[in-house]
Amino acid sequence: QVQLVESGGGLVQPGGSLRLSCTVSGSTSNSYAVGWFRQAPGKEHEFVAARRWPNGALYYGDSLKGRFTVSRDNAKNTLYLQMNNLKPEDSAVYYCARLLNPISSTIRARERYDTWGRGTQVTVSS
Repeated sequence: QVQLVESGGGLVQPGGSLRLSCTVSGSTSNSYAVGWFRQAPGKEHEFVAARRWPNGALYYGDSLKGRFTVSRDNAKNTLYLQMNNLKPEDSAVYYCARLLNPISSTIRARERYDTWGRGTQVTVSS
C-alpha cells in the first residue's frame, strides 16, 4: 500500500523560501504522478504542481510557475517543492497525493488522486 508523507512546512516571512518534501513508500505502478495541492482556510484545494513518472513531465498551477519548482530524488523516493518569494496568500496546508495512469487533461484534477498525505502547514507572515 502506498503512503505519502509531507514535511518541511513552517513559519516564514514574506519573501522567504521553504522546501517541502513528499516521501513516497510502498509499491506503485509504472505510470503515475505525484502532485502537490494546497488548501487555505475556507477555500477549495488548489493545484500547485505535479510530476509524472516515467516521462518526468512537470506541471504547475497558474501563476505559481516561476516561484515554485518541483524536483525529485529517486534514491530517496522523494519529491520536493521549492517555494521562493513566498507571499502571505501562499499560507495553506500543503498536501501531496498520487495519481495513477495520469494524462495531461486530468493532472490538475484533485478528485483523480487516490492516495493523500496528511499535509504540512505553511504560514507566511511577518
